[in-house]
Amino acid sequence: MRIHVINPNSTASMTAQIGRAATRAASAGTTIDLVTATGTPSSIEGYADEALAVPPMLAAIRAAEARGAMAHVIACFDDPGLSAAREVAATPVIGICQAALQVAVTLSSRFSIVTTLPRSVPIIEDLADAYGAGRRCRRVRAIDLPVLALEEDMDRSHALIAAEIHAARREEGAEAVVLGCAGMAELCERLTQETGVPVIDGVTAAVRQAEALIGMGYRTSKLGSYAWPNHKAGGFAPEAA
Repeated sequence: MRIHVINPNSTASMTAQIGRAATRAASAGTTIDLVTATGTPSSIEGYADEALAVPPMLAAIRAAEARGAMAHVIACFDDPGLSAAREVAATPVIGICQAALQVAVTLSSRFSIVTTLPRSVPIIEDLADAYGAGRRCRRVRAIDLPVLALEEDMDRSHALIAAEIHAARREEGAEAVVLGCAGMAELCERLTQETGVPVIDGVTAAVRQAEALIGMGYRTSKLGSYAWPNHKAGGFAPEAA
């Protein structure tokens, strides 16, 4: 099976990190079609960055379907353009935030999320509510570090995230912690081992969920909300049903 994994920002080094996590998660026989978006912000840290990232991402998804992609993973924790992506794709489209939260509510009765910047906190809180996990998500914590700074000093990033995980367990009674940025994916296993808390990475969760949906033969419903876009000047051309 072929799974398209797209980093909606334009930073190739972050794509490489995401690719390593996706490849580790993938089963034998799964091909990861890894793409870095072009013409998008170097990191996605807020609503404006999300809006700028969506059009190139949608074009990349359509191109990946033409290459034979059987599912798509949007590797940004804000799940930018997720509903729009489902409109233009025939195959399943999975956001790493939604996938991670689905794992968290399965493994724990209460959990916290650790993200990068404080400005991301309300965005993620709204996503948790939208995905039905609001009450179970007890807090969204931020390490106050920009997305692109994560890879500059991974030991420092690890220490900051680990401190928030310990605080989440102590202060909120968190039974699991979700990493709220795709750039944190490579730290997941180490953090789980060192903190004793189940730490959930959205890239891993999304790739595994994509494999399951492909294996069950499911495709995106085109009966309403995710119907093909109407054909119009300047829009996406509709696909055949």
